[in-house]
Amino acid sequence: MEPSRTRLITVRAAAERLGVGYSTFKRWVLSGGVRTTLTAGGHHRVSEAEIDRLQARQQPGPSRKRPMASDGLEGLSARNQLHGFVDEVRIDGLLAQVRMRVGDQSLTAVITADAVRALKLRRGDDAVAIVKSTEVMIAKAHPATASRTTRRKR
Repeated sequence: MEPSRTRLITVRAAAERLGVGYSTFKRWVLSGGVRTTLTAGGHHRVSEAEIDRLQARQQPGPSRKRPMASDGLEGLSARNQLHGFVDEVRIDGLLAQVRMRVGDQSLTAVITADAVRALKLRRGDDAVAIVKSTEVMIAKAHPATASRTTRRKR
C-alpha cells in the first residue's frame, strides 16, 4: 500500500472530505460502519484508504451533499421540506416505517418497502421529509409549553 493511503485524519476532516456532517459521520463510526484507528487518547482516526472505500460506495459521485430543491426536487410544489437524517428503517412486507431526526425532533413516515429499496435508505443517511400541506395536523401546545415560545403581538 502506498504511504499516502495509510495517513490518518480526524473524523471531522473525514466528514468534510465525504461531504457529510460531522455528527452523521460520527454515528457511522460508532455504529461500526467506518473502520478507524484509536489513538492513545481514545480519539478515532480514519485512513485515506477508508475514505477511498467510502467514496466508492457513494452514488452518484464522491461528493455528497444535502438534497435541495435544485438536486432533483425541481418542480415539486411542496414548500415544507424538512432536512434531517434517517434514524431507523423497518421493513415489514409491502410497507416500511422510516423514522427521521430533524433537529431535536423525530418524524415517522410509512412508505412502501419498494420506495425504501429504490432510495437505498439506511440509518444515518441524510434525507428530506416533504410534508404535503393538505396532510398536516396542528395541535395546541400545553400552556406551560406555550409560555416558553415567542408569541406574536396583535
